[in-house]
Amino acid sequence: MSTVYHDTQIENAKVALDAVGVTYGSKTAVSGVSLRIPDRSVTAFIGPSGCGKSTVLRTINRMNDTIDIARVSGSVKIDGEEINSKSVDPVVLRARVGMVFQKPNPFPKSIYDNIAYGPRIHGLASGKSELDAIVETSLKKAGLWNEVADRLDQPGTSLSGGQQQRLVIARAIAVSPEVILMDEPCSALDPIATAKIEELIDELRENYCIIIVTHSMAQAARVSQMTAFFHLGDLVEYGPTEAIFTNPRDQRTQDYITGRFG
Repeated sequence: MSTVYHDTQIENAKVALDAVGVTYGSKTAVSGVSLRIPDRSVTAFIGPSGCGKSTVLRTINRMNDTIDIARVSGSVKIDGEEINSKSVDPVVLRARVGMVFQKPNPFPKSIYDNIAYGPRIHGLASGKSELDAIVETSLKKAGLWNEVADRLDQPGTSLSGGQQQRLVIARAIAVSPEVILMDEPCSALDPIATAKIEELIDELRENYCIIIVTHSMAQAARVSQMTAFFHLGDLVEYGPTEAIFTNPRDQRTQDYITGRFG
């Protein structure tokens, strides 16, 4: 049962979920999730393994469509537009809603082509000089340009794990998304690379709506302004991060944050 609260009314939410449910065959993964996610901020999804946080994240760019047995119910809107409408092309949607996964997954191409791939297929550049500019800007926004500017023709896979993850973020940025989803983007990284990604997230929130799934409550506290706590497929509590961590309203949130379960 949810005790979801809002200390701050989020008007003109960038992403709005209403009564979202996801089933995989006969198994219910999440049910009745309603959320208003603000623009130009970081919202963290926290909760124990298998609680539904990644499943909810995947409803925001229709990644569950790629799983044959998945069924999504309820409404997901971005800027008031229902993304599950038949008129919405999932390929176009995924350009608007970028995704960064747990394990860095650069394409087996050069650093340049990793970034240029999206703008090419979406027709965002009219020529080589425009494409060059998009590649440079994206790598600069991802804090990677100075490290790779002189080796853009080398494979993306030749970079370190932390650099690969920033490359993947640059690849997402290159198609001018509005929302960036991050599913435990630091769990495969060392503390130094993690700190760089967190710093990058903080910079990117000035221009994007960012939603991050994290197992690390310390990370959620550091990078997010809003936090949603999930448990057993339910959204238990949602509100400003500081309030969730210092004054949770639900005993389950309190128990999770203090390490009684998880």
